[in-house]
Amino acid sequence: MRIWLDTEFNGFGGELISIGMVDEHERPFYAVLECTAPTPWVAENVIPKLAFDSIDRPALQMAMRRYLCQFNEIEVIADWPEDLAHFCALLITAPGECMALPPLTMTLCTYAPEPSEYPHNALHDARALRKAAMRGLL
Repeated sequence: MRIWLDTEFNGFGGELISIGMVDEHERPFYAVLECTAPTPWVAENVIPKLAFDSIDRPALQMAMRRYLCQFNEIEVIADWPEDLAHFCALLITAPGECMALPPLTMTLCTYAPEPSEYPHNALHDARALRKAAMRGLL
């Protein structure tokens, strides 16, 4: 199953704020983490678009595992390396422990040909990536 991924984070190299994923059949996953000290740009452009209450990291990881384990194989597709880095960091559940998942690969496509309908919302941006891929633009 191909799954398109987008994340929002607190500035370059900053902590994860939200993660959005959508599969080939448009089944979504979206979660938000608390951001207590957003950068000015993030406070203006990302925080107002989160649209969900925040949960803690272990709850996000549990929900993400449930979402991903419904598939037999997974290809995660993103358009920015930091999205994949945040995704991979969520796979680590404790020192020396990783989330048990079906076989998983990752693909980085380094441009998005069309903007999201609601930019800087991770789920809407993931949907835009999926839409572009389904139209053959990626």
